[in-house]
Amino acid sequence: MTQPPEQPPSGGYGAPPNQPPQPPSPPGGFGAPVPPQPGYGYPQQQQPGPYGQQPTGPYGQPPQPGPYGRPQQPGPYGQQPPYGGYGYPPPSPQFTPPPPGGGSRNPFKGRPALVIAAAVAGLLVVGGTVWAVTSGGDGKKPVAEKSDSPTPSGSSAVDDPANPGDGSGDGGKDPEDLNAGRKSGEAKVLWYKEAPDAPGSGADAPGMWITGKTAVKAAYKELVAYNVGNGNPTWPTITFPQKICAVTPAKSANGKIVVAYESGVSDNAKCNHLQQLDLDTGAKGWSGIVPDGDLFDSAISIGLSVTGKTLMVGRGESGIAYDLDTGKKLYEKKKYGAACFPTAFAGGAKLISVASCGAGSSTEHDEVQELDPATGKARWTKSIPKGWTVARTYSVDPVVLYMTDSDDKHWNISTLKSDGSVRSQVDSKAAFAPSCGSSFLDRDLQGCQGVAVDATTLYLPTDATTGANQIVAIDLATGKEKWRVKSPASVSMVPIKVQGGKLLAYVGASYDAGGQVVSVPTAGSSHATTTLLRMPAATAKIESSFFSRDIDYVDGRFYISSTRLNGNDDTKEKLMLAYGK
Repeated sequence: MTQPPEQPPSGGYGAPPNQPPQPPSPPGGFGAPVPPQPGYGYPQQQQPGPYGQQPTGPYGQPPQPGPYGRPQQPGPYGQQPPYGGYGYPPPSPQFTPPPPGGGSRNPFKGRPALVIAAAVAGLLVVGGTVWAVTSGGDGKKPVAEKSDSPTPSGSSAVDDPANPGDGSGDGGKDPEDLNAGRKSGEAKVLWYKEAPDAPGSGADAPGMWITGKTAVKAAYKELVAYNVGNGNPTWPTITFPQKICAVTPAKSANGKIVVAYESGVSDNAKCNHLQQLDLDTGAKGWSGIVPDGDLFDSAISIGLSVTGKTLMVGRGESGIAYDLDTGKKLYEKKKYGAACFPTAFAGGAKLISVASCGAGSSTEHDEVQELDPATGKARWTKSIPKGWTVARTYSVDPVVLYMTDSDDKHWNISTLKSDGSVRSQVDSKAAFAPSCGSSFLDRDLQGCQGVAVDATTLYLPTDATTGANQIVAIDLATGKEKWRVKSPASVSMVPIKVQGGKLLAYVGASYDAGGQVVSVPTAGSSHATTTLLRMPAATAKIESSFFSRDIDYVDGRFYISSTRLNGNDDTKEKLMLAYGK
């Protein structure tokens, strides 16, 4: 394959109501914790780019929707009817086809980038532009404020009815008899939960956090918690004054998360009210309001991430870091260098910042930095060549970036070294299909599922219009394929995570067969799948109708939950389903 000539990077290196009175806040931070309450705790034709004409890839056909995160194609028997009152929701407007593969082009020397669906990348690129233009602030200087705390609601676990429709029913009673007809060798439905009522326009249900004893889920204005084994409420439902608009995607080491909810119901409402919570007890910690920054640096939409004990809140053009345990403000990550504005952050083992630099100028480009989570100082800065946008971080340790070009027709996956230099770029002709949400107002760097990364390997699912797909293992040192494994069923399989030297993956349900959780050895010469959990065929129609979804496999249990509610009043919507042996 012909490699593109070197193109030097443009730009340089950049540098809730009725809350009891609280003691004074730490300087620049948020209020002290609220005393715990009892019991609460399509590939396009290849176009020449800035690096010269590139060879066209073999995948010229537009990809079809992939395994999850968007509507599945009707099976050979057509659309399935509603099952037991659990209907099929319409496609979620917030989830669009993920990046496919094919072609070749790249921003760095030595490896190709690939063709992507223009519609998808257009949303991401347009999202960055719209944010910079329309997310106007009011010019206020940042100031820390106290907020009202959301109030918990709900009856005791003992008296809760089964599936009352608010997500707090007693799953252990299995009122729908979902385990009827379960065959030998099939997993058992541990519990099932319906979603709370949502407005006709729909509502988000972001986040799903699993601890040793509790499964916690956000839905519209509520945060609900269930015992992982029997689905009984672990603590009563917490209801927020307004709809939930952002969450920390992962919990901290000590089981804390932060939920953001809106300031009101108008179109101008901001996503600026924060509430810290303990997942095991439901106890509310500190709360506060995120201030606006300078002009165009509004909190109308924010992103949340956790790195160690640092909570990073990303605004339109900056970020504010807080101590996750106390709410104390640590620092702000603001404009730096040649008009570089931090527009997105990703947390986890490392804290990564992506900035837009020189917008509208001849040197317009993105920059990526690793930040010291305690101080906000940049440990390294990587300038991305002009015309390329960092859209996702598949991993922060190691740093694996998914980027699109300005034509929105090509993609590139690059792995960076510990100093920010390029380690490798993916060189594959596969058409990949992870599931990625999209937003018009911000870059959700950590908004992809169906991707797994360990220290040496990137695991991506291929696209399949019908039948089985494959998971491709890519060497992070070279960008080349190491091996592939085919789905053991005639449906798509997607990575969940790497654990104990094995890749855990989910094989989706079909019209007449339940899904599977399988493991694949990551080392050695054999990469055959081993079934860890086989979901019952009797609930396949429910399982397969989670169109926009979150999945996890923890301690031998498989969890699947909705990430978007459609607000349909005709049928009860699904919220969460748990399987085990």
